[in-house]
Amino acid sequence: MDFSFTIIGFLVGFIVGMTGVGGGSLMTPILVLGFGIQPAIAVGTDLLYAAITKSGGVFVHHKHGNIQWPIVILLSIGSVPASICSIFIIKHLDKSGINYDNLIMSTLSIALILTALFLLTRDQLHKFSQQEKFEALKLLHKKYRKPVTIFAGVLIGVLVTLSSVGAGVIGAAFLFFLYPRFKAIQIVATDLAHAIPITAIAGLGHAHIGTVNYILLGSLLVGSLPGIYLGSHFGTFLPDKFMRPFLASMLLIIGIRLVF
Repeated sequence: MDFSFTIIGFLVGFIVGMTGVGGGSLMTPILVLGFGIQPAIAVGTDLLYAAITKSGGVFVHHKHGNIQWPIVILLSIGSVPASICSIFIIKHLDKSGINYDNLIMSTLSIALILTALFLLTRDQLHKFSQQEKFEALKLLHKKYRKPVTIFAGVLIGVLVTLSSVGAGVIGAAFLFFLYPRFKAIQIVATDLAHAIPITAIAGLGHAHIGTVNYILLGSLLVGSLPGIYLGSHFGTFLPDKFMRPFLASMLLIIGIRLVF
């Protein structure tokens, strides 16, 4: 077990606990850029890491009735098949001897930039979606909300499987826009409930291909679990209006860095 990865797990877990931002947005770029881990290994390992670390939150939210399970089902109708198809594509590329690192890096950079933009504009997006004086929004919310939710699941499934990013902030952004009448805690809880099966399925798919490092996974978990616990308590002392722009700026820089 590499102690440096345990420290990274703790730091990422601390930030996740403090801000609620998905760990994949931070963990995968750190593993790739900071430690030179092969992109596919970083993504596969991080997916199982995310599935395990997010699990505890679902029980708490379900107990308080925050999770909107019909929405989780709609998202899963799109995301699960999309994730499985993405895994088959990666497996086919792997068997053909084609290097798919560039595909993963490109998807990761796009996902990070989208995450940063959604972090910065989340409140404005939510307020705009509540203004149903626009006919297009009325039509979307009354007639097309279910199919668009499924389509959002498809996009999330592809992004998560190829980059390990998308099940957190990007998923929540879609839900804030499509379901503006729900409370923020219900959106976050529903997004989290959908994130666990999709990260688990994608992670198991990567494990089947052989792109999961279990020693690395164990090292990250040892550090992240206490990090998430401490971060969730420390986060109450830092204003969201400060943390969100800082985190978004950092993710935007990393995303642009990955492009080049």
